[in-house]
Amino acid sequence: MKFKSLKCTKMLVFISLEKAGAEPESEGARKQRSKTGVKPPAVSFSDQNRAHVFKKRRRFPTELSPEIHASLLRSQRFQVLSSHLMETRKLQQTIAGCIERAGITLHSGKVARVKIWPECAGIGRYFDFRSNFIHASVDYVQESPLCTMLCKDGYKVRTVEHLLSALEAMGVDNCRIEVEIPDGEESSVEVPIFDGSAKEWVGAIKQVGLKVATDETGNSCEKMIPFLIEPVLVHRNDSFIAAFPSPKAQIIYGIDFPQVPAIGCQWFSTTLDDSFYAQKIGPSRTFCIYEESFYKVEKLRNLGLIKGGSVDSAIVCSESEGWLNPPLRFPDEPCRHKVLDLIGDLSLFAQHGSQGFPVAQIVGYKGGHALHADFVRRLSGIS
Repeated sequence: MKFKSLKCTKMLVFISLEKAGAEPESEGARKQRSKTGVKPPAVSFSDQNRAHVFKKRRRFPTELSPEIHASLLRSQRFQVLSSHLMETRKLQQTIAGCIERAGITLHSGKVARVKIWPECAGIGRYFDFRSNFIHASVDYVQESPLCTMLCKDGYKVRTVEHLLSALEAMGVDNCRIEVEIPDGEESSVEVPIFDGSAKEWVGAIKQVGLKVATDETGNSCEKMIPFLIEPVLVHRNDSFIAAFPSPKAQIIYGIDFPQVPAIGCQWFSTTLDDSFYAQKIGPSRTFCIYEESFYKVEKLRNLGLIKGGSVDSAIVCSESEGWLNPPLRFPDEPCRHKVLDLIGDLSLFAQHGSQGFPVAQIVGYKGGHALHADFVRRLSGIS
């Protein structure tokens, strides 16, 4: 299928080409692309309305100036591609009120306070740290040990994956995430770790509820969904993430710890569903291997990491003794937590209030945040 893009000064236009009527890429075009090294995008954004043309207005919330919102919109790379229509007829959502939570952070060990505010349709999810705005996009991901970190203009927000996972899975498409720390002079901040899962955020979202997001004139906006149009594979050593075209969003994930019998080899499969996520994925906690942690902890703390880590923020497993702080919430809780992380990291593919997790069958094995980010970059056509 050919990809076609249109540019317009005051709107984005999405054209749908029916598969039967779309011409295949010519041999000359393929040779030219091979010479230039340009990779075709692996996904396409689908309009969820039956209309073949979708107009998206600029949207500015009342609490921020138009200049700030224009900057936020410019920070989101948006590819305008041909696609098939998906008639789910969903509208973009935001939270119905403010969410406020405070807790210990994993790496600095300090208390951070997070306030999540409703946001206008089309803006998406972004962090507000001392009036510095960092969009929840793979464009700002900087590789960091043991967490996903966003960085822009020298300001960093760490450990965002559990919060973003809950927002993505529970359908919060647009929101402003304000993060505060006691020391206002620092240039980095973290999201609290709580018990090492997304349970706290899921409960907070359910408590406050959702509403249809609207622009400044009160108009709603259709939600876009990316869907795979060709197989994708990224890998590091024996770890990989593969994805295949599919009519629904499905995750199959595996982990393997042969040196830790209590964990061993685990596989978990699920579709992306908010109620299932809330009950069966969101409560799964992060885990660590005691013997590995024992030798790494001092080194990591010298790097300013895991100062707030404890048995209250993770489940710990010993190679010889098994689980040191049982009980587990699920027999395969470690594998489920990997799925939680994957959903959070793939939320970084979202743009302008769209869904980040693509409609595809995604198979992951022994992955981590860095590999997840590689996968999102591949989907985005960055790498």
